[in-house]
Order: sequence, then structure tokens, then C-alpha cells
Amino acid sequence: MNTSYAQLAHALQPEIILADGAVLVIAFDLIFGRHRPLATRLAASLALGALTLVAAFIASVFVGPIGGFYGESFVLDSFALATRGGVIVLALLTLGVAAGAKVMRNPAEYVALILFATTGFTLMAAANHLLIAFASLELASLSLYLLAGFDKDRRESAEAGLKYFLLGALATAFLLFGFSLIYGMTGELALPRIAAVLAQCGMSPLPALALVMVMVAFGFKAAAAPFHLWAPDAYEGAPTPSAALIASASKLAGFTLFTRLLWPGLGALAGDSSHALNPGGWITIVVLLAGASLLIGNLAALAQTNLRRLLAYSAIAHAGVMMLGVVTASLAGPGPLFYYLFTYGIATAGAFGVIAVLERNGGCQKITDLAGLSRRSPLLAGTLAIFILSLAGIPPLAGFFGKFTFFALMLRIGGIASPTGALTLLAIALSAVSLYYYLVVLKQALVEPFASEKPTRIHVPAATALTLLAATALIIGLGLCPSLLLTFF
Repeated sequence: MNTSYAQLAHALQPEIILADGAVLVIAFDLIFGRHRPLATRLAASLALGALTLVAAFIASVFVGPIGGFYGESFVLDSFALATRGGVIVLALLTLGVAAGAKVMRNPAEYVALILFATTGFTLMAAANHLLIAFASLELASLSLYLLAGFDKDRRESAEAGLKYFLLGALATAFLLFGFSLIYGMTGELALPRIAAVLAQCGMSPLPALALVMVMVAFGFKAAAAPFHLWAPDAYEGAPTPSAALIASASKLAGFTLFTRLLWPGLGALAGDSSHALNPGGWITIVVLLAGASLLIGNLAALAQTNLRRLLAYSAIAHAGVMMLGVVTASLAGPGPLFYYLFTYGIATAGAFGVIAVLERNGGCQKITDLAGLSRRSPLLAGTLAIFILSLAGIPPLAGFFGKFTFFALMLRIGGIASPTGALTLLAIALSAVSLYYYLVVLKQALVEPFASEKPTRIHVPAATALTLLAATALIIGLGLCPSLLLTFF
């Protein structure tokens, strides 16, 4: 392997900046902030974290696409660069959500964990090697486990962190076993060389077992049914900014990693995409996971009265749609998948930003707690409406274009009469079902009156207001001009 550490340091500038920034946040708080009020320490930590993320984003832009490097362990193509920038933007939105949330103890450590998680996300985007993929995934996952259980004053947060950790550790064991089988079959760790060996070997019982192991881990990381049981508890119990990061940047990085693993690495074992339910490839598993996620996510969301749990089951349903993007990546490239993941992440992070402000001003657990929001804060009500309508796929918002593109591509693969066509029709029908529970949320926020005769006005911190407005502008702008993202690919 031709090793150029100068090239490696140049290519990994964003990761170096993020890791150094996390250490700087903790050091600054330790030296200057220990005897100051928590609110002041949080503001200083968020400011340093935001500066770190902006610097990392600028560095990722200037690095540019350089292809594979360091013995093909990393790759910086358009997909990796877009995901890098996307997770940094979503992490920046998460810091804006944290500015409006209730102040917790140890704010510097909390911001540092967000930066470490973002470091893992950016490495996942560039990983082209099994060991790098595993190490980056675990860096992100361990940070998310801690973020989920960070609120020491709430038993729900501890429960969310524990469940997330235990099931995540189980999924990690499946993933590592699958990776070990792949290495044992091929003798290679770099994805291009694995692909070359598998192209000659083809499908057999051992590769099939490896695929099952990897797909179980994929299902957990994507919160896809039937591996979704951790998601409602994690979304409900985790601190609001943690839930926003888990629901947005984590999904973008995870789907990027597994799409690269499945298509460039294990593409020889994909099977026939036009007959997806015929045994013989991982597309069969992806299609089955997508169908189960769409069905369970949408139907279970209908019965929810807790707003966070509703967003969790909505996320499970959206994971099913995202898996359609994984299937169609061979046909249209990764652009449509990235577009959907990024815009979904913006809408979800924005929705949690609204929840964060409401929790700081009296609580927001049940959907009925949104009653009278339009009178208490037109800003929160208006932005929440945009985010919810985008998640529902209402034109001309970004969520509509993302779903429409996936459905059209799936029909192009095998037509309406094919298994992929049947799955597409199911997804369209269940998208109509999802309108009901999304409209229930909007009815409470925009129509229902407040319980008190004199509703109290809600103060929205400036940083959170700017975050919500920026997210709204992105949802509307990318919905009207999707080519702003897609031309990058």
C-alpha cells in the first residue's frame, strides 16, 4: 500500500477539525466555565461547537473529490462529499435545537459528544474498507448511546440509552460476524477487491449467511421493521437534541455506508432487481424489510398519542421508503437517495426543534399538548406545519419530490406487475394512510384552541428561531429546485 500521510491528513481535514473541536470545547469549559451558570456554559459550548462545524464544512468543500486513497481504505466521491456536508449541516441544526432545549448538566461534554458523533458520520461517508466502516460506525454509535442517556435527571433518558445500547451491541455483533465471514470468503477488506472476488465466486450458502448477518445490522441501524423496537423508546426518552441527531444525521450516514457496502462491495450478490422476491440476492431482503417497515410504521403511527413516538413510527415508515432508494441506486445513482435522506433529516430535526422549545415552556409529550400553538407562537406553528407537510410528501415541498422520484424509479425497474411494482403501490397507499396521523398533528397545532382562555406566548431563543427558519427555507427551496442538490451528482 502506497502510504502518503500528507494526502491522508489533507483528505481527512474535516474529521481532524471535528475531533480537535470536541477536545477544545471540553478544555474551554474546564478552564473558563466551571464556576459559571449552566446557561452561560451551554451558550459558550454551542458557539464553539457551531464554529467547529462551520470550519469542518468549509474544509470538506475545499478538499473536493479525490477518489480512493490510502490503499482504497477511503473514497471521496460525490456521494461521500455530499454526505459529509449533509451530516455537518444536520449536526449544526442539532446544535440549534439544543439552544432551545432545557439546559442539562455538563453541557460541554454534551456538545463534544455531538462533535464526536459527527466525526463518526463523516468517516462512515468515506469508508471503503470493512475495518474503517466498522470503526467509524462504532464511534458514531457509542456517541449516540451516551447522548440518548445523557439527561441524568430523567429515568426515561436512562431507559432510552440502555435499550439503545443493548440492542445496538447485539446488532454490532451481527455486523462483525458478517464482516468476518466476508473476509474469510474473500481474504480482502477493501470493498473494490471484495467485489472482484465475489464476482467470480457468486452466491453460495456462506455468502448468503454473511448477507443475513449484515442485513440484520442494517435493519437495526436504519430502524427498519422488525428490528425497530428500540426506536420509539429512544425517540421518547432521549434528550430532544439527541433524538434529532439520531433521527437525521445518523440515518443519512448509515444509509450512505450500507449503500456503498451493498452496491460497490456486494453488488455481485444483489440478485435480479426486476424479480426482487425471487431468492438469490440481498435485494430480496431489502425489499422485504422495506415492505415490513412501511406497513408496521404507518399502521402503528395511527394509534400513537405521544408526539415523539409518532415521529418514531413515522421514521420507521420512512426507513422503508429509503430502502426503495437503496434498491434504485443502481439505476439512478445515489443522488435521489441522498436528496431524500437529507431533506427528511432537515424536516425531522426541525420538528424536534419545535418540540424542544415547547418542552422548555411547559412540556410537550402528547399530541394534544400542541393545542393552540398558532396563537402561542405563530413561528413554531408555521415551521412545524412545513416540516410535517414535507414528511407527509405534500407538494411543492422537498418530501414530495423525494418520494415521487423513488416511486417512479421502482416502477421503471420491473413495471407495475412486478414485485417491485407491487411494493411501490403499497408504499403509495400507505403514504395516503400517513396523511391521517400527520394531519392530526397539524389540527392540534393550527386549529384546536388552547385550554386556557389567555394563552401564554412562547419565547423562542434567537438561535433556535434562526435554525427553524433556515430548515424551513431549505425544505421549500429544495422542493422547488431539487436540481440544487441533484446536479452535484
